[in-house]
Amino acid sequence: MPSSCPLENISNCTVGKCPLSCAQVEYLPTLVGNILYAAAFGLLALAQLALGIKFKTWGFMVGMICGLVLEVVGYAGRIMLYGNPFDFNNFIMYLVPLTIAPAFLASSLYLCLCRIIIFHGQQISRFSPRAYAITFMTSDFISLVLQGAGGGLAATASNNSGGETGRAVMIAGVVFQVISLLIFMGLWLEFVLRLSRSSSSAKDQRFTELRDTKKFAWFQYALGAAVVLIFIRSVYRVAELQQGFNGPIANNQVSFMILEGPMIFLAVLAMTVLHPGIAFGNNLHIAAWSITQPRKSPSVAASLYMEDIPLQHKRNSLSK
Repeated sequence: MPSSCPLENISNCTVGKCPLSCAQVEYLPTLVGNILYAAAFGLLALAQLALGIKFKTWGFMVGMICGLVLEVVGYAGRIMLYGNPFDFNNFIMYLVPLTIAPAFLASSLYLCLCRIIIFHGQQISRFSPRAYAITFMTSDFISLVLQGAGGGLAATASNNSGGETGRAVMIAGVVFQVISLLIFMGLWLEFVLRLSRSSSSAKDQRFTELRDTKKFAWFQYALGAAVVLIFIRSVYRVAELQQGFNGPIANNQVSFMILEGPMIFLAVLAMTVLHPGIAFGNNLHIAAWSITQPRKSPSVAASLYMEDIPLQHKRNSLSK
């Protein structure tokens, strides 16, 4: 029960009968705004599903779809809070999915940097795409486990002490996510600096035409914007949880509607309009890599490329 509530039992409370100080959030969530967010994320999920199937970007698609479905569920919880802001189950249905959803979205963004490194040249990077993937997917998993466990503790707590323990674990998970995003951005910037100092001959010559396209440049800007937007949202959620469920940030609808939904929506929109399949085309599968295999040398990568591509050229030449 909210600490600001003067009543001892709020199980029978309804809007108009009890003050909002007794509700799970001390305001009535906007119905129109939350319906719009739920619908927008639902449409983005359908778009990501269609693009993922079309371009066979399975790993990217799974992360995006899981994150977007959780966003829809979270905003459905807020719509239910509009009907009954005193119901703790409605509050948990909103809180937990919206807290953990960006962890799934971030995992898809991490995979994109691995592709970018290959398109520029693996030898330029300090670490291999495999190393980046393993490191940040692991950190994402740890963050997700902490956030999920904290949400579970908060949902099943029978007293304020249990609820505070769950909140503390959730904070640890989101803080871990913020730190991971910071390190990711730092390593990406370090790669960009190394790239600016490298010669043209050091870059992978297979993807010269791709690197010269506007879509490739725009995709990198879109990816950077998406990472920054999710980072802003994660910092906001840390501040919100740090003050507690009864704190001023958690009970400020304006800040929530600006720093939660729009940050995630714009990040996913950028990754939908400039989907990896749209930006990279056939090069996406030419630059395939495995998380179970070590980094290939440029010569090995080139030989694999020569095995895959000339076959198509031979077929084309025979058909002429």
